[in-house]
Formats: sequence, structure tokens, C-alpha cells
Amino acid sequence: MIRHAILGASLLFGATAVSAQTEMPFALDWKFEGPAAPYTYAIDSGLFEAQDLSVTITEGAGSLDAIPKVATGAFPVGFADINSVIRFKDQNPDAPVMPVMMVYDKPPFAVVGRISQGVSEPADLEGRTLGAPPPDGAWAQFPIFAAENDLDMDAITVEPVGFPTREPMLAGGEVDAVTGFSFSSTLNLIRLGVPEDDISVILMADHGVDLYGNAIIVNTDFAEENPEAVTGFLTAIAEGWQAAIDDPDAAIASLLERNPAADADLETRRLQLAIDANVLTDYVAENGMGNIDSERFAAAIEQTRTVYEFQNEPDPAALFDASYLPEGDVLMLE
Repeated sequence: MIRHAILGASLLFGATAVSAQTEMPFALDWKFEGPAAPYTYAIDSGLFEAQDLSVTITEGAGSLDAIPKVATGAFPVGFADINSVIRFKDQNPDAPVMPVMMVYDKPPFAVVGRISQGVSEPADLEGRTLGAPPPDGAWAQFPIFAAENDLDMDAITVEPVGFPTREPMLAGGEVDAVTGFSFSSTLNLIRLGVPEDDISVILMADHGVDLYGNAIIVNTDFAEENPEAVTGFLTAIAEGWQAAIDDPDAAIASLLERNPAADADLETRRLQLAIDANVLTDYVAENGMGNIDSERFAAAIEQTRTVYEFQNEPDPAALFDASYLPEGDVLMLE
């Protein structure tokens, strides 16, 4: 109650104070769907404005999409798969891009299949066709998933598919399973009329893949010149997630302003799935949002090494920067 009262006071101050706002366009990983609602709601509720920031949000085309956008300086901040950032930094060691806030503490990387087409568990993928968009974050981690579950990759027919055709192809029986984010592919299939009891969701995190998920990334040149703006941005991000947890209907209403064709009930469910499974984990409930466990992060890099040959020896301390995270209770989601 006290925290929410302080938040209300800060919004009132942000609405009346006159100050120069820092422009911070934000590159999303994906479309305006449920998990993006905390960010649109943070804009519409004045949370960014209260931090003297002017934030606009642009849709993305997959979990890898924002990385080059931020690295080139086209966007100062973005949302991307941290594992793909690690590989990008290995291949481009001087690129000014850095993860600074973990959002998906448990990654939503998944294989989503049709039970009626024989896919219920990892071993079922052998002898079947898997639809995988090349820029998909879940597909990027599939080799780890395959190795951890002793899958014979030669026994799996991989069909490169586009994001718009991924779920329709599965719904139409053209592929037996797809890679994707659990909350995205599952609800897209339901929207397409696939019976829910015919959908199998194989979460990679429950089958040996010990990685983190998507994080807020920054252009480090921008961050070094505007450290207070970056901390203010991360503050509003955390407040936006808390506001969405407190009032998901209002958050989704904000999202629908950007995507009027979206189904409110379906996107509310998608948002809640992301909150429950990926954002508000036991670790976050105890330690707060945004930071990482150093031992787990180091282990994740070692797991990546099993399927990816690093060009340079990775230094976990140089692949995540928590110094811009705000202090205090703002990160304690509930």
C-alpha cells in the first residue's frame, strides 16, 4: 500500500513537473501481445514520464531482432534473448550492447506439438517434422535441448518456417511440432481452433535447458552518457510489470490501443502465463526482479559451450551489467 501510494505521488509529480525528457525508443522482441502490456501500460500510466523519459515502443520480429538494432545505436534500449546476445558479443566483441535487466527469469523456450500427431515428449520428435523460424529464440536453443534429451538431430526433419505461418502450419498438420515461446504458440493455436487438450507444451527449461530468457539490453555508449536515464527506464519497467500484475485488465486495455485486432481475453491469458511461468518466479519473489544468479549464469554459459564454439573465452562478468538497476523495493514484485 505504501509503495503504491508513493507510485501515485510520483506520477502526479511527473505530470506537473516541467523538465527536458530524454528520448528512449524501445525495440520489442515481438508483436503487441500480452507480455508487451507492462511496457505499453508504463507509457500510458506516466511511469516513464515520471522518470523524465519519452518512450516509444516498436514491434519486433523475433528474440534476436532487437540485438543489432541496439548494437548499431538505432535504438538505445531493446528486449532480446540473452543467450543470443552472448553469442552476438562473442562474434562482435566490440559491439556496444549489453544485457542490464533480466525479465524472463525462466525462459519460455518451448517445443509445442500436437498430441494427435504423436508429439507429447521430447523423444517423440524423432521421425517427425519440426517447424522452426530461423530467427526464433527457442530454435536458437534447440541444439542444447536436443543434446540434453539425447535426440538424434538426423532423425528430425526441420522445416524452416516464417513466424506468420508457424502455428497455421501446425494447426493444418503440415508440421508435427514447432519451436517458439510457450505463451505465444500455445494461445495462437487455440485461437486457430486447435483443441487445447491436443496441444503439448514441452518447456525446454523443464527438460535440461538451464538458461535465462529475455532481458532488457542497452547500447552501452548511450548508457555511459545517460546512466540516470537508463536507471529511470529500468525503474519504470519494473513498475510497469507490477502495475500489470495488479491490474492486468487495464494493462491489456493499454495494449489494445496499439493492437485493436487482438482478443482481450486471449491476451490477458497470455500475459498471465508470462507472469506466472517466466517473470514472477520463486527466485524473483525472493530476490527481486532484474538481477541474475552468478553461478547459474556461469553454468548457462557452460551449457551453451556444449553446442557453440566460442571464438573468445567468455567472461560472465562482462556479459551482464547490473549496475544500472534501481535500488530499493521497486524490484520486489508481488
